Amino acid sequence: MIRSIFIWIFIGIINTFIWALIGILLSLFSATGRITHFYCAAPWSKIILWGSGVRVEINGLDAIQKEKTYIYIPNHLSFFDIFALLAYLPVDFKFILKGSLMRIPILGWTMRRARYISIDRSSPAKAKSTFKQAVDRIRSGASIVIFAEGTRSKNGHLQPLKKGAFYIAIESGAPIVPVAIKGTHKIMPKGSFKLKKGSITIQLGRPISTINYNKKTMPDLIERVTGCLRAMLEEEN
Repeated sequence: MIRSIFIWIFIGIINTFIWALIGILLSLFSATGRITHFYCAAPWSKIILWGSGVRVEINGLDAIQKEKTYIYIPNHLSFFDIFALLAYLPVDFKFILKGSLMRIPILGWTMRRARYISIDRSSPAKAKSTFKQAVDRIRSGASIVIFAEGTRSKNGHLQPLKKGAFYIAIESGAPIVPVAIKGTHKIMPKGSFKLKKGSITIQLGRPISTINYNKKTMPDLIERVTGCLRAMLEEEN
């Protein structure tokens, strides 16, 4: 536990504060947030992973075109999912995050400047506004990462995927890339702040076209993406 406290203070809090300030500065030179993403969020995450004794392997990058826009849908096990994706998914993407994260002083400001998107599920109208922002980001050339389960899994099993991500995919026409993340729940499971050393594997699936789907056939798309995620998660490393 002493090790975890040390990491949270020096690697988590101090490292985050420094890089958040750098991110705000960098955002002055990038209206799209691209510079902030690659030169602030990525190195910030790599330092957290390194300081926590975590190794990351990413596979399947040959399945995507790095300059093309996609909607990445990963499973969600731990906060370390975010760090792993920021550090090792080498594309310009925007997270769709809980509004509470955007209210964290300095860090929240930096995420806004990086053009990440805050989701508010308190009403259908506010959620719809979030989806519109996401569609606009995609049309302007940025990919989106959304944890479609809505929250971290407690037992490591894939939870039902919510419709919001698929609404965005159908509305924007962007292909969906299923992303299977393994190992993060062993490093820091939901509900715990104790950190363990370990390894993370990120597996990208083949992009799934969304142009032939509509609201009526959305359940078929959800089922297809769910099947891809489950198949990758069940594969042996």
